[in-house]
Amino acid sequence: MKKLLTTLVFIITATTSFAQDEKITIADLTWTGANAIGHVIQAIITGPMGGEAEIIKGASDGSIVFASMDKGDGSIDVHPDIWMPVQLNNWKRYVEENNTVAVNKPYNGTQGMFVPYYLADKISSFADLANPRIASLFDKNGNGKGEYWAGDASWTSTKIWQVKFKSYGLDQLWEPEIISDTAFKTQLKIAYNNQKPILFYYWTPEWLFAAYELSQLDEPQVSEDCQILNLEQENWLETSIFNCKHTDAEVWIGHSRSLEDRNPAVARMLTNITLSPETINEWALKIGRDKENPVEVAEAWVSENMDIVDKWIYE
Repeated sequence: MKKLLTTLVFIITATTSFAQDEKITIADLTWTGANAIGHVIQAIITGPMGGEAEIIKGASDGSIVFASMDKGDGSIDVHPDIWMPVQLNNWKRYVEENNTVAVNKPYNGTQGMFVPYYLADKISSFADLANPRIASLFDKNGNGKGEYWAGDASWTSTKIWQVKFKSYGLDQLWEPEIISDTAFKTQLKIAYNNQKPILFYYWTPEWLFAAYELSQLDEPQVSEDCQILNLEQENWLETSIFNCKHTDAEVWIGHSRSLEDRNPAVARMLTNITLSPETINEWALKIGRDKENPVEVAEAWVSENMDIVDKWIYE
């Protein structure tokens, strides 16, 4: 009987330690991989940890998300997919200087500018984009400039690609198309099925590379001073330079350090999470390509991988 009571006390204590204070709030980033990670975090907190977690719709602007984590008031507690060095300014301010945002162990990602396979014989590098005849193939609105998808309006990387095209001397021939990831994917599907020209930014891991045959454009290798970004300035496009390829990214989950007091169990779990591109691509395929419900995908994965999840929770 005494042993049973001791066990019950342990279970009650453990459950209470997970379900502390207010619910955890998670940024709703607009790309599929980040969306999947956010839902998996939510499923862990609301499932085996017995707590509350909410994905905050519309919370996709990186600077706003970082500032909210910095405040530590629970408005946004978790950034599920911090791409570095894309978020370098926010990283320096909130992770290094303010020390108000904590991170886990990162996974690796890549990013670049792509065309479908049927254009690879015409366009293989950024040098090819300097050809006016090539640019004219991508001119959809008849204004004499080719369009490229630079990204969503809320992404820091969208500014970076505009800087790149200016730095390569391509801004007289090309202009950015800035639309949502969802709208772009619709355009890509139509263009690919009809073998029409389309030039776009993308990254791995993501399901597009399982669904389509894509070719990345070559860029100059990284050199000293090839990347000087002043994206927080009003005249960011004029004062920034980026005329070399992206280095491979490190991608992190960030959380407000205030969780170490408000909900230490969740803070520990978020610090312990380790993800691989292969796992994220598995989630993204189901959610993005196969249109499965992200809540159901996340809950099923957590249920089937409790050996992994338990390590994140308890270690």
